[in-house]
Amino acid sequence: QVQLVESGGGLVQAGDSLRLSCAASGRTFSNYAMGWFRQAPGKEREFVASISGSGRNTYYADSRKGRFTISRDNAKNTVYLQMNNLTPEDTAVYYCAARSSVQITTRSSAYNYWGQGTQVTVSS
Repeated sequence: QVQLVESGGGLVQAGDSLRLSCAASGRTFSNYAMGWFRQAPGKEREFVASISGSGRNTYYADSRKGRFTISRDNAKNTVYLQMNNLTPEDTAVYYCAARSSVQITTRSSAYNYWGQGTQVTVSS
């Protein structure tokens, strides 16, 4: 079992930056690929970024490339999402997820554990 707790969300203005954190507890963190997803009001959950167990491989949704950076610190059992130049369209609940594999994927169904989410609101 893996428990995930997100933090770092909040209310910011367009153009600002935020760094989300996701602390994991449970089994060996490096054995899990991690992902970030988000869900805006009235919309389906969508993929944001993923990182392999070692941290060497990352993948981003096209619309987030260049603005968002996913990283992890396996010594701290934490994965991060650095978000820059935020826009109101980035407003959503952001979820951290862990997959019982070191390989990355964009499919939400492939992730076994989910955090409770953290709200990000970007005002114009």
